[in-house]
Amino acid sequence: MTHANEALLDRFYGAFAERDGETMAACYAPDVTFSDPVFPDLHGDEAGDMWRMLTGRAQDLSVELVERSADDAAGTARWIARYTFAQTGRPVVNDVQASFRFAGGLIAEHRDTFDFHRWSRQALGPAGLLLGWTPFLRSKVRRQARSGLDSFRAQR
Repeated sequence: MTHANEALLDRFYGAFAERDGETMAACYAPDVTFSDPVFPDLHGDEAGDMWRMLTGRAQDLSVELVERSADDAAGTARWIARYTFAQTGRPVVNDVQASFRFAGGLIAEHRDTFDFHRWSRQALGPAGLLLGWTPFLRSKVRRQARSGLDSFRAQR
């Protein structure tokens, strides 16, 4: 039998595959925290809005939930996203490890990890290859991502 929190992860990633940011956001607790190498510190509605923004702008996104596991308190997942990075038109395959903490039947904490240098080589091409390992490029990508999220939130 599937644990309720495994079903929650299935719902979350199923919505991601359908580009349904609203359903993804509904899987989060109101005070959720989210972090990944690009969006390192999102709280509450910011996390749901990030998914709304990303799924709303995606043209050719495919998401595969490779594996997932969860119990009453915590869970993990491995998922792969395939998409074209809009700013450069370059194809990206991002292999992501996720960890979760659950509370009240919702995701209370979500942390995605992936190889930023590998991602930047794919998404940014030569600049990512040469500078993807540097704090400078990571900071620049984070600033641009945050600016995009802030603009999206201001329009909502």
